[in-house]
Amino acid sequence: MKNLVLFTLLFVFILGCSNPGKITAPATYSEAADPSADTLTDWSTVTPGLHASIGSVDYRYNKSLIPDLANTNAWNGFAWRNEKISAQLVLWNNQPAGIVECRFSEFKTEDGKTLPADIARAQFVRYVLTDEFGPGCGYRKPEDFIARISPDVLDTLSAFKMEPQSTRPLWITFDVPADAAPGSYTSSMQLMLDGKKHSDFTFTVEVADRTLPEASDWKFHLDLWQNPYAVARVHDVELWSAAHWDLLRPLMKLLADAGQKVITATLNNRPWGGQTEDAFGSMIAWNKHADGSWTYDYTIFDQWVQFMMDLGIKNQINCYSMVPWGNELYYHDVASDEEVKVVAKAGTKEFEELWTPFLKDFVKHVEQKGWKDITRIAMDERSPEEMKATMNLLAEVVPGMEVAFADNHHNYKIFPDQLTDLSVAFGAEIEPEILQYRKDHRYISTWYVCCADGFPNVFTFSEPAEAVFVGWYTMATGFDGFLRWAYNSWVKDPLTDSRFRTWPAGDTYIVYPDARSSIRFERLREGIQDAEKIRLLREEFQNSSSTEAQEKLAQLTELVARFNFTQKPADFNDLMREGKQTLENLSK
Repeated sequence: MKNLVLFTLLFVFILGCSNPGKITAPATYSEAADPSADTLTDWSTVTPGLHASIGSVDYRYNKSLIPDLANTNAWNGFAWRNEKISAQLVLWNNQPAGIVECRFSEFKTEDGKTLPADIARAQFVRYVLTDEFGPGCGYRKPEDFIARISPDVLDTLSAFKMEPQSTRPLWITFDVPADAAPGSYTSSMQLMLDGKKHSDFTFTVEVADRTLPEASDWKFHLDLWQNPYAVARVHDVELWSAAHWDLLRPLMKLLADAGQKVITATLNNRPWGGQTEDAFGSMIAWNKHADGSWTYDYTIFDQWVQFMMDLGIKNQINCYSMVPWGNELYYHDVASDEEVKVVAKAGTKEFEELWTPFLKDFVKHVEQKGWKDITRIAMDERSPEEMKATMNLLAEVVPGMEVAFADNHHNYKIFPDQLTDLSVAFGAEIEPEILQYRKDHRYISTWYVCCADGFPNVFTFSEPAEAVFVGWYTMATGFDGFLRWAYNSWVKDPLTDSRFRTWPAGDTYIVYPDARSSIRFERLREGIQDAEKIRLLREEFQNSSSTEAQEKLAQLTELVARFNFTQKPADFNDLMREGKQTLENLSK
């Protein structure tokens, strides 16, 4: 059935390209209705036909409002080689206008250099239900919060049928090749309506004589936690089946291409309890035999780790969790062929009896696989008492085993050399001497946001530039990167409703099913690229004794320092744009 649908869509697409007079919009899902549509908007003031203008990537355009845009048909961007940049085109109409497509021409410079048309990609932005920050964390009823729809999903459709009295953004990305010659490249984009040219737009990308490394080589330590269990549920496929792996591949490749460094793996069932729609299962089967001995099956763990490494994510394996939420551990009792749940708090006899044989076997296994040096026992927001008991057991049973920890209790002061991957909550300052100590020992120090942070964040209602700020704040504070707990812990219907029962909308995921990216994710990647550019320019200027280089270094240092703030300023978007413009100037 799936193959038939794919063949039908392919046939429609080919037919549309070969015969412009017969355009059919690809089949797609229905968006949620706007629960807060502005009934005062007078769409009758919009003249008949399709309207289009270049907008701003910093603005979320309301579906039910007439966009306040001048008719702008030219756009200019600046990029390093191997960088990905974005623009936003906004469409609107009063009466149904028809089916819209975009066609780019080859990119050319005045002196004849070219880049292929397919470095540009236009994606129709889809709307998803969202809410508001409110109290942040805590259970919430939908009726207690303002509901609206927010533009966020970047769909993979080749064409889209415009609805009456509606606005539809188009997100356009330009993926500059690593071997592009420097120069100013221009492409003419034809906006097609029902197979005929509606209007032309000019997009110019100035390519600098500088190159970003491949994403896998970026120094920025990105750690977005993956949830393969959600993929199986949303797509209704068997867990770890061939179909499941096929669905995971493009989704996780999207993450790898953003510079992800860490593989999220599980040691036992439900490391975070049942807080998400899909509780994480165990990638390792624990089997207790009648004689009291244990065996462990690492089949899924090995397949998952190798799968992610093949996609380019291979710096680190974070394994959750010795201290699960609720202190529940699960194993298979071979004699009774039943699953057994045990409550084993850190420091208790039950805790030691369960973890001691496992840890010894696990370390032996990752050593055999050649993964021990990149494997971390990982834990999330545990108390000092729990951490002390856990660290003591690790030191006793598997001395030298490194630990990754999201720390909201200042545990890093107690364990200066065991927490080799430390992430602290936004706004928590690691003492300068401790941060320097960690840098000197090549320990990872990052920061994270969660449901408690109204700013900065990547909720579906957050301002898009907040995601860019992540990279700038990281560089301003001296951290190595950024952690966020949810790459794809999808809600019940992630394509239409991003709200969740306990946290602000969008908190549990930043990408969508079928490897659909989002405005939030693209802007996050943009900020990480900015961080890499800051790092590379800083190194270049530091290594040069020229007066010009030292002046630029001072200018860069002053610029980056401006982004060390925890309260959102009133001129936030202006500040971000000014920062990016200065970074562009320093790149020339």
